[in-house]
Amino acid sequence: MSTRAQIRFATREEGVSFSEHPNAIHAQFYKHHDGYPEGLGVDIAESLLNYQKIINWEIESLSAYHSDIEYIYYIWQALDKSTWISIFKVGWGEKDECIFVGEPSNLISKYKLNTNAYG
Repeated sequence: MSTRAQIRFATREEGVSFSEHPNAIHAQFYKHHDGYPEGLGVDIAESLLNYQKIINWEIESLSAYHSDIEYIYYIWQALDKSTWISIFKVGWGEKDECIFVGEPSNLISKYKLNTNAYG
């Protein structure tokens, strides 16, 4: 089963909350699988911190809508401010729940699985 997600880029602006969907986005991508925070979330954070490439993203029009996505990610950027990430668990008929707001390093600390614990 696929865990679908949309990744949206928004500008950090005064008075716009990271824990709410912004009114304006500037780019949008779709990821068909591994869209959960421990997968895609960590990939996004590591890409922002270490300039790692992310594969299997599909660029979309800003108006594209999917009725079957499970997560929406916002990457908040501005030239003179640090980058932040918000993750929403899609509510499917209920209000979407903001499950994470923070800088990329905080996302890695929260969601990256500790592979040393298993080996």
